[in-house]
Amino acid sequence: MLQSAIGHHRAGRLADAELLYRRLLVAAPRHFDVVHLAGLVAYQQGRITDAVQLLARAHKLDSRHVVCEMRYALALIAAKRMPEAEVHFRHAVAVKPDFHEGWDNLAYCLKTQNRLLEAIGCHEKVVSIAPSYAVGWYNYGLTLSLSGRPFEALSRHELAIAADHKYALARFGRAQALQQIGRIDEAVLEYERFLALEPRHHEARSYRLFALHYQPDVPREKLFAEHVAFGRLLDPAPRVAFTNPSNPTRRLRIAMLSPDLREHACAYFIEPLLRHLDREQFEIYLYHDHFREDAVSARLKSHAEVWRNFVGQPAALVEKTIRADSPDILIDLAGHTGLNRLPLFARRLAPVQATYLGYPDTTGVPAMDYRFTDAVADPEGIADKFATEQLVRLAGSAWTYAPSADAPEVAPAPCLKHEHVTFGCFNNLAKVTDPMLALWGKILRDLPSSRLRIKGKGFGDATVRQKYEERFARLGLPIDRVDLLEHTAEAKDHLALYGDVDIALDTFPYHGTTTTCEALWMGVPVVTLVGEAHMSRVGASLLGSVGHSEWAANGEAEYVEIAVSLAKDRGAIAVTRAGLRKRMRQSDLLDHGTQAYRFGQALRECWSEWCAKRVPEALVA
Repeated sequence: MLQSAIGHHRAGRLADAELLYRRLLVAAPRHFDVVHLAGLVAYQQGRITDAVQLLARAHKLDSRHVVCEMRYALALIAAKRMPEAEVHFRHAVAVKPDFHEGWDNLAYCLKTQNRLLEAIGCHEKVVSIAPSYAVGWYNYGLTLSLSGRPFEALSRHELAIAADHKYALARFGRAQALQQIGRIDEAVLEYERFLALEPRHHEARSYRLFALHYQPDVPREKLFAEHVAFGRLLDPAPRVAFTNPSNPTRRLRIAMLSPDLREHACAYFIEPLLRHLDREQFEIYLYHDHFREDAVSARLKSHAEVWRNFVGQPAALVEKTIRADSPDILIDLAGHTGLNRLPLFARRLAPVQATYLGYPDTTGVPAMDYRFTDAVADPEGIADKFATEQLVRLAGSAWTYAPSADAPEVAPAPCLKHEHVTFGCFNNLAKVTDPMLALWGKILRDLPSSRLRIKGKGFGDATVRQKYEERFARLGLPIDRVDLLEHTAEAKDHLALYGDVDIALDTFPYHGTTTTCEALWMGVPVVTLVGEAHMSRVGASLLGSVGHSEWAANGEAEYVEIAVSLAKDRGAIAVTRAGLRKRMRQSDLLDHGTQAYRFGQALRECWSEWCAKRVPEALVA
């Protein structure tokens, strides 16, 4: 019977294996293999409580079986018992110091506790023990990426490929690292190589879709078609009879799912809405999906009736939990950015599903009903045909912004001190395209004494810096007038750098959002180039919100003209700088109460539409 159970188990027939293991547990409750493998199948099925109990029993039966102890520790992680898991991982590698899989999983355990430096030490142990273990190099690369060290991550993924060219995930890791350092064309090609091997790897498809937004020449029609294709590959939604009462005026349960409910750009925009949403109308459930929880997470928790962290949990368990919570409206805050759960939204976990904030485009997911935006970012009659969702345009702006509490006071205009104007761009380097650099070069040539400051990860490394300088020079930038600033870890240090910037230059085609708000808050005007798609119109929406639509250009020549014109009037720069923070405070962006009311009204309208369309007798269980 045990051999038959193992046969089912190895073939992936977990339900058949489980039935036999249950019978065996009655017949031989102290047989190590029976208890161990029954625990393993429970873990694989997402029955975490059973897995912990069974694997604990198996560990007691043989405390020196390191594979069993490692699996016990993994079940403890799934049960959110991180300190206990760490104890057992450490015991396993103490029993068998060359147990490279144990060291690798210990690194994962430490990573879930945000102890990245210790995790990196474990990864180094793994690859020293087993240099041909491609999985170890790949996981090492992922942790380096999380630590903000993408150039080192790239080298580890390349070592994974060298160790085993058939290990496809190494190509996925390499593509992510290439994307992080702004080598977008190479990243897209690497995603495509990986997807040729793993065509149903939805996470990689999401990363690729996100990367396509950084390429300046992708037609809007092609981008939309790619998102639609993604949606068609997902498992269709099951027919579910939702029991949520279809009363359009009752208090609604709103759930939000995101990996970014922490110190992250997302929090600057979602926290003020949560703080001001009417609790008599809305009950808030927050689903975090990241190992890192911090002071921002604690603040967000305070605005929610229920907080859950789904990090590391299998999709089936997440789906089961959300369905049991029975939200009326489930909101995605990630889109196709990293660590999203869009395949779960495709299975329709709530009567109404919407996407907002985290992604500048349609999701392509057929079961995603709405996307929240505004009339500037997505003009009526134009943008609708490029969205698989129904567009809900919030009055005024789609965004409400809460500046960092650590933001320093606005510094005097640096042009008054230096006798020259300094431009700056602190956007993600992946958004800095070659055509954009060429435009910046023209601006600097038109203003021979001006300077440009560009900030990004990797500029502290001499080799990386040289490569960027060569690229910038090739595109016409006078490199002797360009300052490259390394990434700063703290928000207050990042914002303080605007004290040496007179005018911010937005990127194209993918605008900044957080960076634009930060620049404006620090008194720095932002020049943006308006395009057709949402990602190329966010800047215009934000500038319109603060009453400065004149800084939004409708063509490349006008972009240069606006930047040069602003730079030539240093007195006006100083006046603008002195008053811009006050103007922001008076704008829609910082009118948190009104914006939360508009957001709540939009939620209520979406719910009312569902109630009106619902035909109970047509629902099938």
